[in-house]
Amino acid sequence: MEMNLALLPGDGIGPEVIDQAVKVVKAVGKKFGHTITFKEAIVGAAAIDATGSPYPDETHEVCVQSDAVLFGAIGDPKYDNDPKAKVRPEQGLLAMRKKLGLFSNVRPTFTFPSLIHKSPLKKDRIEGTDLVFLRELTGGIYFGEPRGRNEQGTKAFDTNVYTKEEITRLARMGFEFAQKRRKLLTCVDKANVLATSRLWRETVQELEPEYPDVKVEYEFVDAVAMRLIQWPKAYDVLITENLFGDILTDEASVISGSMGLMPSASLGTDVKLFEPIHGSYPQAAGKDIANPLATVLSAAMMFEYAFDLKDEAKAISDAVNLSLAEGIVTEDIAEGEKAYKTSEVGDWLAEQILK
Repeated sequence: MEMNLALLPGDGIGPEVIDQAVKVVKAVGKKFGHTITFKEAIVGAAAIDATGSPYPDETHEVCVQSDAVLFGAIGDPKYDNDPKAKVRPEQGLLAMRKKLGLFSNVRPTFTFPSLIHKSPLKKDRIEGTDLVFLRELTGGIYFGEPRGRNEQGTKAFDTNVYTKEEITRLARMGFEFAQKRRKLLTCVDKANVLATSRLWRETVQELEPEYPDVKVEYEFVDAVAMRLIQWPKAYDVLITENLFGDILTDEASVISGSMGLMPSASLGTDVKLFEPIHGSYPQAAGKDIANPLATVLSAAMMFEYAFDLKDEAKAISDAVNLSLAEGIVTEDIAEGEKAYKTSEVGDWLAEQILK
């Protein structure tokens, strides 16, 4: 198969972890006989510095012309620490999602047998956890208008807006995911307070008869935040709006023991994008110490979700599991044992795949 991949390394540790994913993707291509070409483009703070835009038109064209996008991270302290900055790296991420039609962020949470002890939760609570969030990406309070401040600067406001169409397309994807898993779907909302949440709940209820094999539960976001810590194994597929999903998926990510381990996919009608859920971690940038496994596992998701190549995806996930079992890991999870550099982990994974 021929594959054209866009690479958006972004900021901070993004370029380093993307480099390791590329090593692994090339190894998979060699092993399974695929022809893979890469085209790199700038995004985030790097793009602002070069062009003034966090998501330049040239970058968008590279993405549109690709079969899938591998994305690193966005964010830079010089913008984070300037509340008056008119252009921010994160605006590039929002623009990219909107322009590419990436309306669903798929974030799995699962555990690794060799790292159960690193989770902040008790082993009996998390062992066997295997859930996935579908977070709506292009609507809600992050995009709603109007937004701003009053003339005195003493009052600020944001608007949370959802249409039935936006909710329906994400909910259908959630039902379809549930049908392929344990047939349990949880709609996360705040319907006792928010009008948008009541529209979410109403819309999902209307879709229920079309998926009679799926059991649907409705929970308030605060209850889910609590139960994710108490008993995450109670969940299978969860669907929710943009803001709630942003917060809950970060909470769920630490169940595995490290945010540096969880991959994600952003899906839409055409182009699909794959990225680690961690941030740009600027303190580690250029030190060759960042954990690349979430990005590598995002590449595994790419082979499965973008190209329906499950054997290729499994080859990557098997190599990652073996690296964890044998201690070929970066300092964040080495626990006093030998810590490998980011580049060394990438080299080891690529070599393992080719064996």
